[in-house]
Amino acid sequence: MGYDRGAALPGLGARLGLRMRETVRQFTPNWFTVTMGTGVLALALNQFPFAFPGQHEIGRALWMVDVCLFVLFSLLYAARWIMFFDGARRIFGHSVVSMFFGAIPMGLATIINGFLAFGIPMWGEGVVPVALGLWWLDVAMAVACGVLIPYMMFTRQEHSIGKMTAVWLLPVVAAEVAAVSGAQLLPHLAGEEAFRTLVLSYVLWAFSVPLAMSILVILVLRLALHKLPSRDMAASGWLALGPIGTGALGLVLLGSNSGPVFAAAGLPEVGTVALGVGIIGGIMLWGYGVWWLLLAVLKTARYVREGMPFNIGWWGFTFPLGVYSLATLALGRATHLDAFAAIGAGLIVCLAAFWATVAVRTLHGAWLGYLFVSPCLLTTSSDTRVEADFV
Repeated sequence: MGYDRGAALPGLGARLGLRMRETVRQFTPNWFTVTMGTGVLALALNQFPFAFPGQHEIGRALWMVDVCLFVLFSLLYAARWIMFFDGARRIFGHSVVSMFFGAIPMGLATIINGFLAFGIPMWGEGVVPVALGLWWLDVAMAVACGVLIPYMMFTRQEHSIGKMTAVWLLPVVAAEVAAVSGAQLLPHLAGEEAFRTLVLSYVLWAFSVPLAMSILVILVLRLALHKLPSRDMAASGWLALGPIGTGALGLVLLGSNSGPVFAAAGLPEVGTVALGVGIIGGIMLWGYGVWWLLLAVLKTARYVREGMPFNIGWWGFTFPLGVYSLATLALGRATHLDAFAAIGAGLIVCLAAFWATVAVRTLHGAWLGYLFVSPCLLTTSSDTRVEADFV
């Protein structure tokens, strides 16, 4: 009997269909951390203080990849809600998976910032309304995450200090990331629209940063009482840099870009104060971040000695370091201190190394399929292996 080549094709197609269906069923918002890390690297490379050939082009290419990934992940997650609604809605009761809703607006923010950094040179100022429209969508999602996820923590989820990690920061930080995007939109806006964006950006900063600082205080207590989290949560040690770096970056950019807006509103002296507050506050937050950065390095070195299993949570190495790098460069431009530029360049090199390592391993894990897992579909609380692979 000869080999029936045609008969093998339906079987292959069916298997691919089943695999895609399972991928959709298991798809969770933590995949948007990939867009966060990729987008922030694109923006950081574009601002690298020591020019190199193809600098802007490499950043632009990464941003385009970021856009494609965000669209793909949005389609996959929307498909999950359409095809597997009952399973998808379990996320609201899960104490870890629900935190990653904040990754969606933060991933979108890197695309908005990329429209300003890469879109305007390619397509002109006509992309500004697109960026502004996406920013308002980003603001709505960030505020919703910042309020509704903590509300669910207080009402329907189970938490304890011993199980707390820096993942708690994710839904809270989204608002200050939106504030940074608002600050970067200011030079491209005018009149009442610019003033409204400026005021709202300061509100978003205050909506997020003080609460994030409060969470960091509790996190220090948790580390002192219950020691380091498990090796599966190793990358979460870097998440503390996120609100600190973004908070510093927001203050510096708002202070630097608000002068003409305040002046146009008849408040020129407020713009001067905003610039001073931005620089001083940014430096103070940056100094606070040095402590968390050194602590993260020490913790990671310990985890490496013990053996650190790969999971999608490794993307936690990228975005926090990226925003801290951008804050460092912004302080260098505002203060004219070369030391900030040199430190920022070193941090971006480390960021690129982290991104390359995690991206390769993520592609491998996605191809094999073991990274697609939704802990909220677990039927028993004793099965912690799958949840560890998730985070």
